[in-house]
Amino acid sequence: MLKKIRTILAAIFFVGVTLLFLDFTGTMHAWLGWMAKIQFLPAVLAANFIIVAILLLLTLLFGRIYCSVICPLGVMQDIISWFHGKTKNKNRFRFSYSPAKNWLRFAVLVLFCVGLVFGAHSLAVIIAPYSAYGRIAANLFAPLYQWGNNLLAWIAERADNYAFYSVDVWIKSISTFIIAAVTFVVIAILSWKHGRTWCNTICPVGTVLGFFSRFSLFAPVIDTEKCRNCGLCGKQCKASCINTKEHQIDYSRCVVCMDCIDSCKDGAIHYAFRKRSFANAQDDRKKADKGRRAFLISTAIAGTAATAKAQEMKVDGGLTAISNAEKPERQTPIVPAGALSLKNFADHCTSCQLCVSVCPNQVLRPSTSLLTLMQPEMSYERGYCRPECTKCSDICPAGAIRPVTVEEKTSIQIGHAVVNLDNCVVNTDGVKCGNCARHCPAGAIRMVRKNPDDPKSLMIPTVNEERCIGCGACENLCPARPFTAIHVEGHEVHKMI
Repeated sequence: MLKKIRTILAAIFFVGVTLLFLDFTGTMHAWLGWMAKIQFLPAVLAANFIIVAILLLLTLLFGRIYCSVICPLGVMQDIISWFHGKTKNKNRFRFSYSPAKNWLRFAVLVLFCVGLVFGAHSLAVIIAPYSAYGRIAANLFAPLYQWGNNLLAWIAERADNYAFYSVDVWIKSISTFIIAAVTFVVIAILSWKHGRTWCNTICPVGTVLGFFSRFSLFAPVIDTEKCRNCGLCGKQCKASCINTKEHQIDYSRCVVCMDCIDSCKDGAIHYAFRKRSFANAQDDRKKADKGRRAFLISTAIAGTAATAKAQEMKVDGGLTAISNAEKPERQTPIVPAGALSLKNFADHCTSCQLCVSVCPNQVLRPSTSLLTLMQPEMSYERGYCRPECTKCSDICPAGAIRPVTVEEKTSIQIGHAVVNLDNCVVNTDGVKCGNCARHCPAGAIRMVRKNPDDPKSLMIPTVNEERCIGCGACENLCPARPFTAIHVEGHEVHKMI
């Protein structure tokens, strides 16, 4: 019964989080956005201490149920392992006990925290569980979902039904796609062969929660009087944490999947309050002490992650399709309204790609720069950041983009437009234009005569930098090619106008 409850809850969370990355209409995020905000690492970076405290309390009470229910990467591993058990050459009893590799677990955790603080943020979050799954869902699953939607739209259109509409399917970043694919393959192979190896040797969140789960009040407990040493529980344990010979369970690695309880035919394992003897308590304390120093060091480092070094970001962007404009070289990158500054954005972003997935204007995409690899950047080749859209700030779980209202966004200056008259079609082709001024939502661009003394002179744009909010409408809609005659330069620190 407990396993069924755990499986149902895990399925709900897994489907919900996955839909956040697949849904391009934005409707799911209003209902399911909280599922992203209760993920452990985003909650830590967002300084959401209430969520962190609740997750730690759940772990101290019930063990690592976060890993088996809430974490989408953990549930994905269970799904892959389950499929292996259903193959023709299935081996239901392919797992066996293996001692914990604490030296590796805590070494990875320390390196992960050091990377967050000292400039290797993009490399560190490669192994962050929620972010890793987000990249897999956004880069591998979402295109399949969108192609399926486009097929339905094509079929519906033939029947004069427009309940579906086609969307552009494109790879937003080759490097991020490759990283997501490699991550998926590696985790899939480990899950297929060894179950929860990734969770118990590599995952930094699993290591942190494993430290607390050693002392959980409730956990699977072996009744030695009923056990007849058949070994079924150990052969079913995906975490390889049940030592059937000594009737011991390594609770730092147990993810409370309940498979052992379900497999035991004699009722020798049950989920209950742990009545530990003094000797067992001493043994647990010794095991905990082995990794305590590394854990305390890494926790202290993680606690100062908000001081992480700011990294450069490039800004791309949007929805309106304009043909083949080259991306300008910006002296200062642009980050969305709500990011507060380049530093705040770099310090908190986990590169999960959720904001990239939810952006309706295709403004955000993963960076290909080594320093900001996989972190979202804005680009105005495909559209611009519409002042009335706040979806990225509404959904960001890590505090990299703080929530803003539509009224606030229209007053936040994330950058300002810069004119290059050498590229303007008024000068290059001798034709009238004014596209930038007509479409500026802030009224920051005004057309003036090229020759003030000639009343018939063509008009060229000028920018009032005090009014410009840096939305990129002018850059996106400028017809000049290959480089637009106007582009946006970002501000290191956003300001209200």
